[in-house]
Amino acid sequence: MFTSVDDVSARLAETGYLASPAVATTVFLADRLGKPLLVEGPAGVGKTELAKAVAEVAGARLVRLQCYEGVDESRALYEWNHAKQLLRISAGRDETWDETRTDIFSEEFLLARPLLTAIRGDGPKVLLIDETDKADVEVEGLLLEVLSDFQVTVPELGTITATSRPFVVLTSNASRELSEALRRRCLFLHIGFPEAELERSIVRLKVPGLDSALADSVVRVVGALRAMDLRKVPSVAETIDWARTLLALGAGTLNETVVRGSLGVLLKHQDDILKAAAKLDLDAV
Repeated sequence: MFTSVDDVSARLAETGYLASPAVATTVFLADRLGKPLLVEGPAGVGKTELAKAVAEVAGARLVRLQCYEGVDESRALYEWNHAKQLLRISAGRDETWDETRTDIFSEEFLLARPLLTAIRGDGPKVLLIDETDKADVEVEGLLLEVLSDFQVTVPELGTITATSRPFVVLTSNASRELSEALRRRCLFLHIGFPEAELERSIVRLKVPGLDSALADSVVRVVGALRAMDLRKVPSVAETIDWARTLLALGAGTLNETVVRGSLGVLLKHQDDILKAAAKLDLDAV
């Protein structure tokens, strides 16, 4: 998909995703080496958006597996349409079981879930395995098989092998440690909070009506909040939301009234809001 690291940066920027040199380099290598990309970091720093941007750049279909506690093979890989199978069996009462079995275990009755969907068919695809750390450990074994050979064995149909490998992005908020076996199969990228200059550029891009001076003030205040001992510091997503909030309020500058009245956009816990209100010194920011 990409010819160079600079090509990654330029083409992602066209979609509205401003990538740091580390991000652009790792995406280029994942594409060139054909390896899955494991992206780790706090929530709201652009991990999922990176996969979406790559799919847009490549003109690829985005296939997303949203992980959660309890997700299993039937939700991640495939399952049979049991209701349709029962209807088929009822309709063919005069047939032998061998004749019926051959029919009901065919493509027509197969429900492909994200992993199988990403492997089957032609055309470019980006497979996003989102919040991998929220899935049970057993699911990692399934991912190891799929990501190693990019093939899936359906006992009734045989082995389905990818004709073209999808670009794979796994994201993690590091709520639990992923296995070394899974990490070993991936290139690793940590996305943290961006440098102030990059964050200003992101804010100006995402909130085009915001003037330069106010964007600088927004980034400085958010940086000061991140330096505090809070339960949940504001992410880039909250920075953008706050910038849009200030624009909606018609605030040309930051003052104590505006900041205190809108802290709930940046902070999501009452004790964090109280601590920030007590400690934040706008004159020192």
